[in-house]
Amino acid sequence: MLKNAPDSEAAKRTVDALRDAVGPSDALVGGTTAQTLDTQRAADRDLRTVIPIVLLVVFAVLVWLLRAIVAPLLLLATVVLSFLGALGASNLLFEHVLGYAGVDWSIPLMGFVFLVALGIDYNIFLMHRVKEEIARLGHKQGVLEGLTSTGGVITSAGIVLAATFAVFAGLPLVTMAQMGVLVGIGVLLDTFLVRTVLVPALALDLGRWFWWPGALFKRRDRAELHGQPTPEEEPARAGVR
Repeated sequence: MLKNAPDSEAAKRTVDALRDAVGPSDALVGGTTAQTLDTQRAADRDLRTVIPIVLLVVFAVLVWLLRAIVAPLLLLATVVLSFLGALGASNLLFEHVLGYAGVDWSIPLMGFVFLVALGIDYNIFLMHRVKEEIARLGHKQGVLEGLTSTGGVITSAGIVLAATFAVFAGLPLVTMAQMGVLVGIGVLLDTFLVRTVLVPALALDLGRWFWWPGALFKRRDRAELHGQPTPEEEPARAGVR
């Protein structure tokens, strides 16, 4: 019988001490604390395994879709930053405002899978349209036109999705409430900050290097080598004529 609360850190340390004392024998340490500790460590191990696999698979899909390397890397980085921001905000809310011990250990993995899938989905919609507009209008105008044409639809979808997950926050199950808050915050961050501001800003700042080494990057190089107008200059010259 443990003196401390079953879910306390002191109880977990006691279980570890008992296991060390037993050593490599047939004796096992059981109970609620031991089961929780084993499940938590299994979840931590899964987190370290699943996250790299998910990122590698998503990166490969983005490279195939966008025909570039820099853009997929940056898109993945923005989605991961969005997840970390949502996780930090959720932990701050539940631990320092609502008085819980923090975000449940099962939340980060599920939240990561949800937010990466949703964030990359929105970014694919945006960047696919941006690619089409760049081929027609040039880089700067293409990015702006792609953002304008997809902004309303993606923003509306993000608001609806965040509101849907926010319903979970009212459930009596703490784990479900934390999941709803985490995903809701992450979707709002991705919708209003990452997809609307950060990704277009990176695309504009990097210019054609954003698409390295894809066709959009090489297309401008060939135009410059032959002294022809670049995609950014073509609309302006057409207007002058």
